[in-house]
Amino acid sequence: MKIAEIRALSVEALKERLAAEVANYNTLVLNHSIAPLENPAQIKFARRAIAQMKTVLREAELNN
Repeated sequence: MKIAEIRALSVEALKERLAAEVANYNTLVLNHSIAPLENPAQIKFARRAIAQMKTVLREAELNN
């Protein structure tokens, strides 16, 4: 998900999407610890997506 797409989301939708991404990230990490993932770079992309979403949420918090 690109940063422009993240900024276009409403705060409520962004919070829901963030919760889903965190759950997905935790699942990826757990599965990777049991058996190697086919594409371990997924973990890095999920972590970056979470960080971008948290950044946009913080910007919205500071602007209001």
